[in-house]
Amino acid sequence: MSGDFEAAVEEALVRLGPLYTGMLGLAVGQEVPREAVVHAVPLPESARVARRVLDAKEAEGLSGAEAAAYIRGAAAGWAAHEVTLRIESVWSGPGTHEVPVRATAQVLVELIEEATHELLLMTYSAKPYEPLLEALAAAIARGVSVMAVVETLQGAGSALAGSEPALAFASVAGVEVWHWPQARRAEQGAKMHAKLAVADRRVLLVSSANLTQSGVGRNIEAGLLVRGGTAPGRAAEHVAALRAKGLLERLR
Repeated sequence: MSGDFEAAVEEALVRLGPLYTGMLGLAVGQEVPREAVVHAVPLPESARVARRVLDAKEAEGLSGAEAAAYIRGAAAGWAAHEVTLRIESVWSGPGTHEVPVRATAQVLVELIEEATHELLLMTYSAKPYEPLLEALAAAIARGVSVMAVVETLQGAGSALAGSEPALAFASVAGVEVWHWPQARRAEQGAKMHAKLAVADRRVLLVSSANLTQSGVGRNIEAGLLVRGGTAPGRAAEHVAALRAKGLLERLR
């Protein structure tokens, strides 16, 4: 295999994930018309990625069966690698040379940057934080669906002051903002206090940090970054179920 074809398949894995890359491999192996392969995967960025794979395949003179075997094998290997559970600690605030740790602000932006089709954020408090907003705008520009679940001033009672947390995302067109209506809360005083981020249902950041400059930078906050395993997918599925049951509602 040439470096160009390998690089094209690697980009497909990064952008589309192993499941959709495997679907692309199936289409390549069926020897269907080029445009059918290009549109075989239902993701916004898939057409460009598929064209690059096909161009590299044709440049190397690979048959459909040869290219499909490589693509599907690479997808299977990538999927097996993703299943491997990896957990690392993430901290906000001052660091030490003796015990180096990952910084919350850096990890959060990196998580957003690697999302290819779906991004979920949950936060109690939120304030405009430019590195986060720039990363979200770039994610939306490449076709990522972005949803943020926030608390409201009404829901927080006297615990939050200032602007509505939802307004922290107002400058980024395309962010869907959701909340937990008070009418849906079984007990008075209950709060939407979760703080997490999930990219493509495969990477999960759970932290004590709110999406504010203080939370991700200045305060001492702690969290865990989880790659692989079932936790990232289960977190996204739980939020999706809350939406389906009407417990979370879109903020207009």
